[in-house]
Amino acid sequence: MSRKPYVIGVTGNIACGKSLVLETLAGLGADTIDADRVAHEVMAPGTPTAERIIAAFGEEIRGQDGGIDRRALGAIVFRDPDKLALLDSLAHPPTVAAIRDRVAASTAAVVAIDAIKLFEAGVADDCDEVWVVTCTPEQQVERLMRRNGFDREEALRRIQAQPPQEEKVRRADRVIDNSGTVEATIAQVEAAWNALPAEVRQRITS
Repeated sequence: MSRKPYVIGVTGNIACGKSLVLETLAGLGADTIDADRVAHEVMAPGTPTAERIIAAFGEEIRGQDGGIDRRALGAIVFRDPDKLALLDSLAHPPTVAAIRDRVAASTAAVVAIDAIKLFEAGVADDCDEVWVVTCTPEQQVERLMRRNGFDREEALRRIQAQPPQEEKVRRADRVIDNSGTVEATIAQVEAAWNALPAEVRQRITS
């Protein structure tokens, strides 16, 4: 009989460096799940979830491929908390269900889930421990401008649409400070990995 994986939830606000933590965990031997990629699959063109979202927000968010134009949708929901809540109510349940299916199917000793709304979507309830990745607000702005091509105003709007970083930190089992060098962040992840419960460590090496 296969054993349930030890589940690490990795979260933090936008552009704080969750992907770096997930990549490092993958290199250490964890099976990894990127919730945003799962959401993309769940909301792919022609899927029931995509059609429900388009029905809720209007044909103006339908892209040329028939699916959701995420930039057009983002321009709507990140300006209106009620519309963001509506989107979450439509997108979260099928995404969480798909994540749970992947965890159940994994044969790895450890599964790490990268989810920006780990707490809000209820995924944290499935985790054995939660790691919160942090950085400074200015680093978030700079990364969003560089990575996503946002101007400063749009970057700030995306950041301000999320709960304060401190709320996640208060609920964390471990905090990974990504305000320094990449090497410093990787060292923190490795230390946290080596501090996993002995029974989990034994399963990793067996």
